[in-house]
Amino acid sequence: MNKKRTRKEQTQMMNGMMTFGMVDGIHLLDFVNCDDWADVEPWTGNAKVQAMRDGNVYITELPKKHRGKPLFRDDNCSLSLGRDGKWYFVGHFDDITLLPKELTRQAQAIARKVNDRQKGGNL
Repeated sequence: MNKKRTRKEQTQMMNGMMTFGMVDGIHLLDFVNCDDWADVEPWTGNAKVQAMRDGNVYITELPKKHRGKPLFRDDNCSLSLGRDGKWYFVGHFDDITLLPKELTRQAQAIARKVNDRQKGGNL
């Protein structure tokens, strides 16, 4: 049975031991809880970690990146509207010898789609 927990804002103070270290140039930080009553929901994510000189550690989860969906896609490229209001045409190609021909073909195909949509008033 799956339980869905909804916690708006909850803070718990715990006693424990924290270990700082560095292995192969990578900083490590481990916290071991010594309290038996703790009830914490497990999570994994990207975070900003600040370790201060006095031993305090602050961890803040970074917000997820919101990417726009492409308006038009072709074989190796796409056209999307960025959050800054600019249009982005992005392509990726494996073979440099095919780049001029394929880039021209796919850019023209997307340009035709944009032109058709503008005529219909949907863009």
